[in-house]
Amino acid sequence: MKLRRIGFTTSFPVEVVFAAGCIPVDLNNAFLTQDSDSHIHNAEIKGFPRTICSWIKGNYNAALTSGLDQVIGIVQGDCSNGNSLVDMIAEEGIPIYRFSFPPQRLYNDLDSQIAKLEAHFGVSRSDTTKVKLRLDEIRTKLQILDSWTWKERLVSGKENHLWLVNSSDFQGNPDRFEEELDIFMNIAAQRDPLPTHLRLAYLGVPPIYRNLYDTISDLGGDVLFNEVQRQFSMPFSTPDIVEQYLQYTYPYSVFDRLKDIQTELDCRRIDAVISYTQSFCHLQIDNLLIKKYIDIPFLTLEGDQPEDMDSRTLLRLESFFEVHG
Repeated sequence: MKLRRIGFTTSFPVEVVFAAGCIPVDLNNAFLTQDSDSHIHNAEIKGFPRTICSWIKGNYNAALTSGLDQVIGIVQGDCSNGNSLVDMIAEEGIPIYRFSFPPQRLYNDLDSQIAKLEAHFGVSRSDTTKVKLRLDEIRTKLQILDSWTWKERLVSGKENHLWLVNSSDFQGNPDRFEEELDIFMNIAAQRDPLPTHLRLAYLGVPPIYRNLYDTISDLGGDVLFNEVQRQFSMPFSTPDIVEQYLQYTYPYSVFDRLKDIQTELDCRRIDAVISYTQSFCHLQIDNLLIKKYIDIPFLTLEGDQPEDMDSRTLLRLESFFEVHG
């Protein structure tokens, strides 16, 4: 029997989807790993304005082309355009389900949202917890990989980004994901420590630029902390799935993110920060507050389309390294 494919718009309790015997598909990853330019073009043909975030347009068309049986839209705790996005997807005939992270970050409120999701998929909290325990085995390995990035320096910032960002859906197959992760970590364990002259943190949503990490490496630096990607990997030791998604900082206040960021900047001995914002995104406002409370060199980069960095952005990055490298 063909397994149902369930798309989603950002990280949420994916354990429920696995517990239901379905394949979760992170639409953001589908957008960037397929023909991303065509996704945006096709969305604009449908009428999406050029002044709407490219991730929204990419998610929309990826939902239509990924053979999905349903889409879960995270309509509270992610993009301010989330409701409109899932309305457009529903208009194309794909069933949708709306999931909300409670803005007050209260246990009972989130517990209720997860319970409703479980009821929708016909699974129990026991079923969900069993899957969580399985995924936590992989997440523990990802925590080790993350530590190898900033402690042992056996893993590059780009490799860290790719593994952690794909832990949002484990590429639809946790067993295969773990097998490939084990192979990678066995190789990384044999490396000599990677050199770096500037210890960087990358803050914000994953970059739409294709060559950001390679360019940083070429300039002599490396990213030792990928903020949101690390959050996707659920780096928390708790047996309670509700508590796990309360500790997950991305859906909540910028001040919740700041607590995690400041802890990791100190722990990882970060020299400077690159904070990425997406064009036309409400998180650009959050970036103003993040910059206010961080007292090490700070560079904001803004991206729009899935492409290599434009010459102006590259010049700003080069100048940043000249001053602080």
